[in-house]
Amino acid sequence: MADRIAQCRTPFIVENTKDGSITHLNGAAAFSNEIAGCATRYVLTDELTRLCTALAYSKGATTLTCADLLHVPAEVVWVEWAEAPWRNELAAYGFKTPADSVSSGRRGVFIQSTPQGRSGLLRTFWADGESELNVLCSSMEAYFDFDTREGEVPKAFDRQQRSSICVSDNAVGDADILRRCFRFRFERSWQSYYEKAQLTSIQTTAVSRHALGTIAIDIPVLLAFFLLLTTCPSLPRRPLMLERLNMARAKSGKAALLEHVEVFAPLLPEYRSHLDSGSGACRRLRRLHHVRGHLVRRGSKLFWRVPHLRGSARAGSIRTRTVTWQFDPSKHGSPKTLR
Repeated sequence: MADRIAQCRTPFIVENTKDGSITHLNGAAAFSNEIAGCATRYVLTDELTRLCTALAYSKGATTLTCADLLHVPAEVVWVEWAEAPWRNELAAYGFKTPADSVSSGRRGVFIQSTPQGRSGLLRTFWADGESELNVLCSSMEAYFDFDTREGEVPKAFDRQQRSSICVSDNAVGDADILRRCFRFRFERSWQSYYEKAQLTSIQTTAVSRHALGTIAIDIPVLLAFFLLLTTCPSLPRRPLMLERLNMARAKSGKAALLEHVEVFAPLLPEYRSHLDSGSGACRRLRRLHHVRGHLVRRGSKLFWRVPHLRGSARAGSIRTRTVTWQFDPSKHGSPKTLR
């Protein structure tokens, strides 16, 4: 999808059906140069996409407890993944799939941050098909500050003092990283567009909720990925060699493909079943049921109990359900070991 955005030249223009006025809104084409010039681009495999989604939305996976370990790996970063494994994993955690969703599409996030990677600004993108017209950009942007303390308000990355929206998850209480560290707002051209439309309060609420749905749901997945990047030996990566392919594309008059790094999941393949460890004929086997993953931090260690099925002995077995990441506390999150 990064290639389609980099080659996108079609502006996002809308027409007012009442007076015929034309408005040029900030869309994917506005990021073509930024994406093309972005030196750090990651593409997640389907397995890693499922893992990051599970880390983000499993009951007990509270990313805020690891906020001191989070940082954006570069001042400008692009991350993208496939829509299908992301949607499938979300469905496992109770998220309803929109009727108009496209399972064959892709999603991406463009992040700008400080050199320390602790605060920044991001926009989300999604696409289906091969045309640049199929690439869309969220009308909202999010700014964040991982150093925001309880009771404080995160500072805007670009120092722009505009109205913003706080998103919270009451189910996680004080461990809600979106509530504490993130704020959402319409991009300036979109904000002006909706202000001129003179929407009613009900219409404004509906538009805001729809816009939030295109960006807020991606952020926990992105944070889980950044958290995994801090582990040692970190995530398996494979830079794609595109020299020969780009030479062939150049001969046929096509634009060169952008370089990127493919990132893999560090764990065992997806766990589908679990053999009940109970012994003795008199003990009744538990009915087959799903056990959600849990993320727990104790000092410099992170424990991730992966989601799995438990119950029938005929369902098979797994070797382990607990993965431990350990960090060097003296280096403020610098990775040490991975077991």
